[in-house]
Amino acid sequence: MIKTPYYLIDKSKLLRNMQRIAYVREHSGAKALLALKCFATWSVFDLMQQYMDGTTSSSLNEVKLGRLKFAGETHAYSVAYADDEIAEVLANSDKIIFNSISQLQRFAGPSADHVRGLRLNPGVSSSEFLIADPSRPFSRLGEWDADKVAGVIDQVSGFMIHNNCENSDFALFDQMLSQIEERFGSLLEQVEWVSLGGGIHFTGDDYPLDAFCARLKAFSERFGVQVYLEPGEAAITMSTSLEVTVLDTLFNGKSLAVVDSSIEAHMLDLLIYRQPARMEPCGGTHSYMVCGKSCLAGDIFGEFQFEKELEIGDRLSFIDAAGYTMVKKNWFNGVQMPSIAVRQLDGNVEVVREFSFDDFLNGLS
Repeated sequence: MIKTPYYLIDKSKLLRNMQRIAYVREHSGAKALLALKCFATWSVFDLMQQYMDGTTSSSLNEVKLGRLKFAGETHAYSVAYADDEIAEVLANSDKIIFNSISQLQRFAGPSADHVRGLRLNPGVSSSEFLIADPSRPFSRLGEWDADKVAGVIDQVSGFMIHNNCENSDFALFDQMLSQIEERFGSLLEQVEWVSLGGGIHFTGDDYPLDAFCARLKAFSERFGVQVYLEPGEAAITMSTSLEVTVLDTLFNGKSLAVVDSSIEAHMLDLLIYRQPARMEPCGGTHSYMVCGKSCLAGDIFGEFQFEKELEIGDRLSFIDAAGYTMVKKNWFNGVQMPSIAVRQLDGNVEVVREFSFDDFLNGLS
């Protein structure tokens, strides 16, 4: 039995998402790039690269990882590139996307022979959270003014527009894309490719894939562009769990269970957005607040129902634990970092990474 805590990636569940991505690629003509900011566990890239066209990044390190570990195209994007990293970014990417006209012009010389793009901000988004809303007031994410962009259109061959966030509503996606067409249509007609970013939950159950494909194809044909999608969460949704063990139980007005993990250290994205973890199975008459072992008072995974009273040594499984988890895991409180395990397509489970005190030690100085 594998020692907890550990993330368990199930390739058969991952394959389901990959097959849906492949369907969209085939029926829409769009290309799909894995968004490394969401998921960068390269031990399963051998499967994913068979169904996707490459990677997209948010930093020099991600660009280099994409080029090193994932076949296909490598797109580079950053909110701001530093002078001392631009050469490496260019050397490890097929396309470079600048966040602002200022950055485009600053690095016009070094990038002159590179495929260049610019991020546009359409002023609309699907985000319910201000912290994640690219169209929030005073946003630094992309250019808003079509007239200003028109002045540098000869310096780019494409655009990136990332304004969806956990958007499972096709009607909303369609509506926002229509607003993009209206606002930037004259610019879109002058470029060769457009990335519509990530945050579109098109691999979810009951998503109208055929309508989505038709909309992407119509957009592509109207403007004569190659469409790119940048699925992150959509690529890995429901593929991974965080496996933990109960270390202690107590009662303080509610029944509490302390596990050998930490939401702040191992599922930080949920803490940031104040969302509970999800557990499977979760049913019964016994209610417990499941808590992490760090000293943070709010280190709480959530409240869950169980068929029987929890005991020390019981194993619990938090589902949908891949997106924005492993890329954000940290050593807060020195809580043991979860190992990473993969359930291969033949059913065998293989531990692909373990972390030790030396990893903790070497992360600091």
